[in-house]
Amino acid sequence: MNNQQKIELLAPAGSYEAFEAAIGAGADAVYVGGAAFGARAYAQNFSEEELLLAIDTAHIHGKKIYLTVNTLLKNKELKEQLFDYLLPYYEAGLDAVIVQDMGVFRFIRRNFPGLHLHASTQMTVTGPAGTKFLEEQGAHRVVAARELSLQELYAMHKASPIEIEAFIHGALCYSYSGQCLMSSLFGGRSGNRGRCAQPCRLSYHTSPDGKKFQGNGELCPLSLKDICTIDLLPDILEAGVVSLKIEGRMKQPHYTAGVTGIYRKYLDLYLKMGREGYKVKEEDRRALLNIFNRGGSCSGYYQQHNGPSMMAFSNEKKTGGSEPEIRKRKEKINGNFILFPGSPAILEISCKDISVRASAGEVQYAIRQPMEEERIRAQMEKLGNTEFQWDKLDILMGEQIFVPIKVLNEVRREALERLTKALTKDTKREMKKDYRQALNTKAKYSSGVKEEKPKIPPVYVSCRSMEQAEILLRNREIQGMYLPYDILKQCMERGLAHDTELYLSMPHITRGAVPKDYFIQAEKWLSLGMKGFLVKNLESYGMVKELGYAAKCIIDASLYTWNDEAIAFWREEGILKDTVPLELNQKELFHRDNSQSEMVIYGYYPLMISAQCVKKNLYQCDQKEGGSFLKDRYEKTFPSVCFCDPWKLKNTDKGKNCYNIIYNSIPLGLLKEKAQVLALGVKSLRLSFTTEKPGEANQILREFLDVYLRNREPAPREFTRGHFKRGAE
Repeated sequence: MNNQQKIELLAPAGSYEAFEAAIGAGADAVYVGGAAFGARAYAQNFSEEELLLAIDTAHIHGKKIYLTVNTLLKNKELKEQLFDYLLPYYEAGLDAVIVQDMGVFRFIRRNFPGLHLHASTQMTVTGPAGTKFLEEQGAHRVVAARELSLQELYAMHKASPIEIEAFIHGALCYSYSGQCLMSSLFGGRSGNRGRCAQPCRLSYHTSPDGKKFQGNGELCPLSLKDICTIDLLPDILEAGVVSLKIEGRMKQPHYTAGVTGIYRKYLDLYLKMGREGYKVKEEDRRALLNIFNRGGSCSGYYQQHNGPSMMAFSNEKKTGGSEPEIRKRKEKINGNFILFPGSPAILEISCKDISVRASAGEVQYAIRQPMEEERIRAQMEKLGNTEFQWDKLDILMGEQIFVPIKVLNEVRREALERLTKALTKDTKREMKKDYRQALNTKAKYSSGVKEEKPKIPPVYVSCRSMEQAEILLRNREIQGMYLPYDILKQCMERGLAHDTELYLSMPHITRGAVPKDYFIQAEKWLSLGMKGFLVKNLESYGMVKELGYAAKCIIDASLYTWNDEAIAFWREEGILKDTVPLELNQKELFHRDNSQSEMVIYGYYPLMISAQCVKKNLYQCDQKEGGSFLKDRYEKTFPSVCFCDPWKLKNTDKGKNCYNIIYNSIPLGLLKEKAQVLALGVKSLRLSFTTEKPGEANQILREFLDVYLRNREPAPREFTRGHFKRGAE
């Protein structure tokens, strides 16, 4: 392993006590959440005072501290709160922020120069192209998607010098992080806002065909085991990972101490002995399992793509009843304490290469009983809850002296304060005036004023089967269509690009090498009239941008643009348009700049996109793009659809980079909300067809065209309005 000195053990802390436990157990860095904008809103989290103290404490010990700002922000939050929230931590020397929102990324990059930006796992970074794209934007580190294999991590490492952080222990989400709307749609508690209610841990009845459901109400088909990679550390490090991340900001300090301590032991063993000398003791494996586990543990996705062996199928949390010891780290200091009558009490302290000197009061001649050295030493050695402990304290003193206890305490306190300032001085920052004024040059926020008489935007559709496409294309009132590769190929061969705008709809999740001929054919189609690409993740966008086609990209709702800073980020990239976020309500959308945005007005929400497969885990994998079904306690049925061939070339390795989408039980439908939708001033409208039969899809399209283009009354149908009225917490 090259650059071994850069390897970092990164521990979680949901409270100040957990932070101290992490440092005491040997963490090189700690990630924490403050009072806002963190993806663990229900953790205890840090007050401003605690976080400022933690920054100093970490730096005293030569450690780093990272702040989670890894949620999506609304315009008002970003405009009115983010700068003032970050400023004291920036000036105190915060080492990095972990970010999901590209608007937040752009804002921090501009207003807080020098502060490292870590791309959160919530960004769903799955490969080299996305990694290189973020490097170009100024990211210092990428937190890889948990689903990646060792080979994929190595490919990212070879493609870019950017640091890679990967999870090595703790809970696994069923969905790709950042691609889950289930908690949001079920109860308004968005995972993108740090408020996940964990519906994946609930029980569901299951069916292979949507007819006869099985289960006794106890099976949790979406609940994964926790990850434990103590045996894989050499492989993970040799794949290019430089930061080993432990999950657990919601867990107790004893968990942090125990897990961090064991991984510290084995990381040090590897750094000292290499792979040949790396051997894990069975007692340490058991200790990790006893600290906390959910249905046992697994090694995650590093060596397998998915499978039932990774599933807990229950939400039972187990511990062995042990509480690992919490130790407080102390820095050793040396001192000279000089006490001679008629002079102030002088204390010189040194720590590492830093020396300070403090003085206080005046040493007096003892009139009656002189102070003995033992009494003075006992008082001076009271370092309490500070970050220091004496290695050696020399006391040089005259005879027959007296020093008030108050003076002893004062000189000790003053010297330690000076030492703390000296040890943390190099990490402090001062915000310059021009950067304080930079707030006035941020992206312009929408006033919320739209056209009085909104125009009817053009209508686009997306579909997944040729049968859907054939019947929908008969409706000449649609402007364009988004199609996967195999369907677009047939449409291009029929010359349909001359009649309708056609776009290549890329996979929801992009992993591994692009199949041969995929982009070669796409470039030919562009020359024949294809208009561009619908991209749904950073990896796809990075690939298309490398080919020089950023200006032909439409970014889907999964590349979030909750605020106008994020919109500005993508406009600077030169894309065609973005897609209106699915979790903002009407009022929030009204204060968003929608002029270059497309809005989905019909479609089944993708609740979860997962590398796991309900069908494979419960029944059998036949590598056919069918699916299975889940039913919750409210008797609502959710289709789980298999994407065995994501690129749709029919020549890719099935099962290698497949994914599964769980769709909502009823579709979004904004038929009755036409006036409110048009008032938002969007550039275009989209109907997204997925599991519908061709005739049903055509009927729904006609009903929407009747309402939006011909002012007819809506037909009676069961729709959800999603977040259009209520929004997400």
